[in-house]
Amino acid sequence: RLKDGTDLSGISWIIFYEGRNFQGRHWECGTDCMDTYRHFSCCNSIRVTGGHCVAYEKPNYMGYQYILSPGEYPDYHHWMGFNNCIRSCQMFAPVNLLPSGSYRMKIYNRPDLMGHTMEVMDDCPNVSERFRFRNIYSCNIMEGFWIFYEHPNYKGRQYFLRPGEYRACGDWGCHNPMMGSFRRMRTHM
Repeated sequence: RLKDGTDLSGISWIIFYEGRNFQGRHWECGTDCMDTYRHFSCCNSIRVTGGHCVAYEKPNYMGYQYILSPGEYPDYHHWMGFNNCIRSCQMFAPVNLLPSGSYRMKIYNRPDLMGHTMEVMDDCPNVSERFRFRNIYSCNIMEGFWIFYEHPNYKGRQYFLRPGEYRACGDWGCHNPMMGSFRRMRTHM
């Protein structure tokens, strides 16, 4: 239920607002959208319900990625945005359907799934403290959805990873293999 009393149970959607604090023109979206420009010119606040959304700075799921859990984001700073530009989005069903422990990935300190490898199943607030290296050049997501962050403690640029092999950091949209933290995408993060 939103602050205004609207019951959103059972519905997965995102509402983009041009103004801060949910003001101005808005657009409701319940599916993936490769180009949001025809619906709004800028995005200064967002409401998400019933699932997760990955919003992108550029069309065709390119540019900065913002992983949004269900909730309210009254301005772009609340979703760690660098600006008010959202040009595409993808919706994901709630991941609380995954049984506990159904998150598993291998990270590598070399491209092409080579070099030192670590298998992980839990969140990591500081990659360099836990693994003694920060560079994640490639990874294999075996179960669950994961989020990589540029800095420790889940700060900075975000990178969404679904199951599959990522042979180079560019495969998940990153130009620099230095990662500060990562965590599992869960219903409540």
